[in-house]
Formats: sequence, C-alpha cells, structure tokens
Amino acid sequence: MKVSRKFFVRGLVQGVGFRYFVQRSAAKHQVRGYVRNLPDGRVEAYAEGIEASVKSFYEDLLTGPMFARVEDIEEIVCDPADVYSTFLIER
Repeated sequence: MKVSRKFFVRGLVQGVGFRYFVQRSAAKHQVRGYVRNLPDGRVEAYAEGIEASVKSFYEDLLTGPMFARVEDIEEIVCDPADVYSTFLIER
C-alpha cells in the first residue's frame, strides 16, 4: 500500500550535505517526493512509496550524513499526491 509522509528535520541539517544524502536515500529505498531547506534552519522532506520503503527512508533521516546532527523529526501523515516520478532537491 502506498503511503506518504512529510518530515521536518531539526538540528544541524543545513550546509552539511543533508539534502543530497536524503536524495540518495530516497533512490535506495525507491521513494518519490522532494527535499528542501527551510528558512528557519530545518529541512523538509516529502516521501511517497510503499510503507516499508518510507519507514526505511525515515530511519536514514534519523542518522543523516557524517557531519549532520539530527535533533528531532516531526512526521506528518499525508494523502499520497501521486505527482512525483522521482525524488527532487528543491531550492
């Protein structure tokens, strides 16, 4: 079953390659959607895919890349939009 989640990641997550890490994780888990930096220092990621894949993607977000420090992730359940064919880094 397809699910979608929006994640708001707080911590040291900008300027450390976090968005590129998230894009690679999405490809690894076959998740579609986007990731972008927010003006308040958080990173927003929208993920759509089968439930197990989105869960594995979330687990990667908890770790982040080498120089990141994830303090908290807010997770919001969404209805699948079915508009993404890939995973994008939005600017």
